[in-house]
Amino acid sequence: MSEAATIILAGGGTGGHLYPGIAVAEALREVLPNVRPLFLCTTREIDRVILEPTGFEFIGQPIVPPRLADVLKFFRTYRETRDLVQRVLSERKPLAVVGLGGYAAGVAVKSAAKRKIPAAILNPDVIPGKANQYLMRYSRVICCQFAQARQHIPAEFRDKVRVTGCPIRKDIRQLPPRDQAAGRLEIDPRLHTLVVTGASQGAVTVNDAMLTLAGTITLNGWQILHLAGREHGEAVRGGYREKNIAARVIDFTPDMADVWAVADLAVSRSGASSCAELTACGVPSILMPYPFHKDLHQRANAKVLEDAGAAVLVDDEKDRKKNADKLRPILESLLYEVPRRQRMSEAAKGLRHPDAAEAVASVVRELAGL
Repeated sequence: MSEAATIILAGGGTGGHLYPGIAVAEALREVLPNVRPLFLCTTREIDRVILEPTGFEFIGQPIVPPRLADVLKFFRTYRETRDLVQRVLSERKPLAVVGLGGYAAGVAVKSAAKRKIPAAILNPDVIPGKANQYLMRYSRVICCQFAQARQHIPAEFRDKVRVTGCPIRKDIRQLPPRDQAAGRLEIDPRLHTLVVTGASQGAVTVNDAMLTLAGTITLNGWQILHLAGREHGEAVRGGYREKNIAARVIDFTPDMADVWAVADLAVSRSGASSCAELTACGVPSILMPYPFHKDLHQRANAKVLEDAGAAVLVDDEKDRKKNADKLRPILESLLYEVPRRQRMSEAAKGLRHPDAAEAVASVVRELAGL
């Protein structure tokens, strides 16, 4: 391929949408250096923070989530986004579009299909979100992380399904040495590390549960690395200080390869990307699914890992004391049952798709004729 070719990756608003797209863009560039990935993301600050260091071009779409409380704003920003996308499609003439999930993927995928530009969507959750349910009719391929997703996809679209896994970045598939990662994270490489994370945005109920729990469990030989979320870091640091616990609290880091390189056990949400990273890195986990979605899709993700023996599922009760009471016996057991953690680690590795990024990139190349 001599001329540059644009591939659009549409979606954003969270790391869970953007990081798989970045992995696909990286995989495309490795085999086709002239490909120009272009991200159509949101205008949220997290999108800029995540995408800017990659060097990939990105354009923020003004669209906002559809909420009953502000329907007029949604339709206004939808029209603005439609005009923006139409202009980008006309000027850049992409060979294919990849929807990364969520409301920020919809306009680009639908508009591309109407122009006969082939589109694929990533469906990394077991239960497809509303945006993906809608976009299946406009997509030629549905790339799924879990085979279990097929039963949640309407029969008329199942022939489009390919189980590719959820793309993760190359650095997470090739973890750095533990001592180097620990040095960058400013933690002790000689201690076992309990990672607590609510993913890129953090999770208040997970944070609260750990702060309630901290000080009531024995951490001999262990240290806590807590990814609190950009808006919650100071509160979490203060909570550990009050209990005189020397936890390492980070608001947000794009360098999750360092985090997983030191992780011996994780307490985590079970978003699709988190599950993909936990299995890729063989990290045993206690999963607390996000409890506020009607379809409880994170719970379905966590159930796949639990059924395989890779994780323990703890339903989030939305109450700090109830969550702490449920977590305590599980955590106390796993901290000191080394053979059990080893079995969970091997079970997690059995679920991984290390070549997911390349598999999705192959689908994109096929659609684009590259």
